[in-house]
Amino acid sequence: MVKINEDIIKAGLEVLNSHKDSKLITHLNSCVHCGLCAKTCLYYLTSNDKRFIPARKVELVSAIYRRYFTFIGKTMPGLTNARKLDDDIIAEMIDLLYGACVMCGRCVKHCSIGVDIEYVVRKGREMLAKMGYVPESLQSTVKAALETGNNMAISYEDFTDTIEWMEEELQDDCDDPDARIPLNEHGKNVLYTLNPREPKFFPLSISAMAKIFYAAKESWTLSTYMYDVTNYAYFSSHPAEAKTIAQRIYDETDKLKAKRLVLAECGHGVRANRWEAPNYIEKEFPFDVITSVEIIAEYIKEGRIKPNKEIITEKTTLHDPCNLVRNAGVIDDQRYILKNCVKDFVEMVPYGTDNFCCGGGGGQLTMSEYNDRRLSIAEIKAEQIRKTGASIVVSPCHNCIDQLSQINVTYKLNVKIKTLAEIVADTLLVENMLNNNK
Repeated sequence: MVKINEDIIKAGLEVLNSHKDSKLITHLNSCVHCGLCAKTCLYYLTSNDKRFIPARKVELVSAIYRRYFTFIGKTMPGLTNARKLDDDIIAEMIDLLYGACVMCGRCVKHCSIGVDIEYVVRKGREMLAKMGYVPESLQSTVKAALETGNNMAISYEDFTDTIEWMEEELQDDCDDPDARIPLNEHGKNVLYTLNPREPKFFPLSISAMAKIFYAAKESWTLSTYMYDVTNYAYFSSHPAEAKTIAQRIYDETDKLKAKRLVLAECGHGVRANRWEAPNYIEKEFPFDVITSVEIIAEYIKEGRIKPNKEIITEKTTLHDPCNLVRNAGVIDDQRYILKNCVKDFVEMVPYGTDNFCCGGGGGQLTMSEYNDRRLSIAEIKAEQIRKTGASIVVSPCHNCIDQLSQINVTYKLNVKIKTLAEIVADTLLVENMLNNNK
């Protein structure tokens, strides 16, 4: 870690000294230290370590604010526990704000006075980002997106080869040599995005969603230039880098003149593009922004696709991605889809807006230095899954899918992990699709 100096301190304090951000100052001054947030946090529940109580993370940022921006904090810091911005507190901030927070927002829901703890954590991360203290593994993911257009640095050749291969899979699956995965086409109804983990590790997810579009007779396209739904600068909390990534997907949608930007199965991708991006780029979107979950539910409701729920008879449960459900309000559509696609659906307890994070949020999956912690807190999710008795676990988020897959192995759950699109595609019969596309 680079030793702190006056320039670094100045960069960090600028985040707290913004007169535009009255929200931050309000929440820094609002915590009453009641401790109710403790029992909502995966890190505290699995360790019983008081350092991990969410209010302690708020206090880290608040203590710095008091030291530099309040009269008593400047003159008598000991009276208010005001703290200097030094190497010790920076190391503590990195460990607790990056390494011990999934930014799930569950603590916010249970706060007795409504302190937006997740927001304060993000601002603390922003301080660290502007001082140059983002964990290297997370920053390398952001850097790959900035330099190559996707967070896994997939080349144009590798991407188009994968799409060509998936198009062949789609044609075989639909028994139609004319079925296509269109690229860079103008004036379509839908510009679809991908999580780069799909072309890299889960290519069948691409053909699954393509099969749904085919069955719905959708006018759609992918972009080879900007298809990445993720924005890991949302997790590093570097606003300029987040803006650059958000601007690219805005520009590509505008260039291709698509009517709807459909966000792939990625919780933070939904949050970053649908709710944060207009703030990053300071511009309203002239096109509709919708999730793949919502558009699939729309297709079923309108009769554009006709799933057969007799195909999947195994007990199936749903993991709710925090950024999709608690932070973006998409709650009912995935349940509507599953109830139309599987015969035996059962909920985890708790679920919906009170769900527990899988443990992979907040950028944890990219930060290898915290792997042991990440898999330790995942025990709560593992127990939730066990109690359902389900043999299939579905989640409409590729980050969650990755974490759930590791949970499956670590805790020997012996379940199948599926995306929502894969479940839907598996229930679409060829003869129904052929009739629909005549």
